[in-house]
Amino acid sequence: MSRILGIDYGEARTGVAITDPLGFTAQGLETINNNGSDKVILRRIAEIVEEYDVDKIVIGYPINMDGTASERSNKTDEFIHKLKSRFNTIEIIREDERLTTVEAHKTMNELDVNKKKKRSIVDTVAAVFILESYINKKQ
Repeated sequence: MSRILGIDYGEARTGVAITDPLGFTAQGLETINNNGSDKVILRRIAEIVEEYDVDKIVIGYPINMDGTASERSNKTDEFIHKLKSRFNTIEIIREDERLTTVEAHKTMNELDVNKKKKRSIVDTVAAVFILESYINKKQ
């Protein structure tokens, strides 16, 4: 069965999450440390797409609290264009990511995750929240 990939795109780190085979839950996969290179992200995503038989990608879309485009929106749009060019048979969906990083930090604080560990997993946790938001809308 095909799965849905969730992405929390960032210039330095990109969080990745995946659904279970039935598409009911989201699990964090990893944080890609890309140091400003979209090629690194695209290469790793290609491996994940093949490994998990991904047929849909949900990417967090950074908008302001009032619903307008943010400065990060343009960079994300450029990355989405690269995704669409590389994976032209896979549906790419923008998902409002307002407060997902805040939620990720709050969850990790509640779980008493130490500061050093937080930095390495916050983007993956945010990707899970982005993917869960999409899944919940579909049910």
